[in-house]
Amino acid sequence: MKPTIKDVAKHANVSIATVSRILNHTSVGYSAKTEKLVMEAVKELDYRPNAVARGLINNKTQTIGVLFPDVSGMLTSELLYGVEEVAHRLGHSVIFCNTSSSGKKTLDYLQLLSEKRVEGIIFGSSVLTEAYYEAIVAMNVPSVLVSTKSKKYQLPYVKVDDKDAAYTATAYLIQQGHRRIAMLSGNPEDSVAGKPRIDGFKEALRDYGLKGEDSPVYAAEGFSYEDGRSLFERLIEAATGVTAVFAASDEIAVGALSTAYQMNIRVPTELSIIGYDNLKISEMAIPPLTTVEQPLWEMGKKAAELLFEGMETGTPGKSIIMPHRIIERQSVKQLV
Repeated sequence: MKPTIKDVAKHANVSIATVSRILNHTSVGYSAKTEKLVMEAVKELDYRPNAVARGLINNKTQTIGVLFPDVSGMLTSELLYGVEEVAHRLGHSVIFCNTSSSGKKTLDYLQLLSEKRVEGIIFGSSVLTEAYYEAIVAMNVPSVLVSTKSKKYQLPYVKVDDKDAAYTATAYLIQQGHRRIAMLSGNPEDSVAGKPRIDGFKEALRDYGLKGEDSPVYAAEGFSYEDGRSLFERLIEAATGVTAVFAASDEIAVGALSTAYQMNIRVPTELSIIGYDNLKISEMAIPPLTTVEQPLWEMGKKAAELLFEGMETGTPGKSIIMPHRIIERQSVKQLV
């Protein structure tokens, strides 16, 4: 039988009211010695306070809400591990919401999270629309963006500089001697990860004196494995003579690798490929994929820590740009 608050009070030889004040961090009505006795009793009895009952007392639910367009995706799962680790350590539960990039579904989930009285919101990997922002503001709880940002709505965010990271990937290929480089991209209208990565690719070409017409961009609606397969087929059909490809996600890159294998195109002997993200699948690919790393797990942790800081202080923290780096494996050939 699970121990109750009455058992804790009896074990510590104090009143139930005193135990309640200590567990709910009320700062009056007990001494430091009494607090120590109660916490020792809690530990010895392995007592776990009822979250609902505590919420009724202190008007807190010990719960945060997290919204992502695809909670099953490899990129999202790494972010979520980081968020959950921090939340669990700080005694909070997490409600994960899979929005499927649907406006109505996102708003429905925000309404649900409001009804559940979550204490904070982490919003990830999607464009923060006016409707989403208004719904979040109406909840009157701290909010943090992760793997996305908004220039219009000044919420704190945690992300890599996508333009800078794409520049780094492209410059790496150029430094390996490649001069005709194609890009396999997500949606150019996507202001979160599509356009910034294309802009970084083109800026690197310009800075190194390469002609844009020799380095085409092939764009899809998303960043999936299937997108990578179809984009690679378009690239090969165009017969552009490129020697290297920058894929705007690891899933696109692995789709390109798979299609290259089926077309008897040897990577990296005949064509080099670099990805973006450093997902676990990049290590499993054949050949193992050279890629630009986003520190996804750390990003999730930082976003959660930023959120809890806001929940504690009542003021939003400062946005954080996370570092990126090239992870060298075996999919890029040096020409010089």
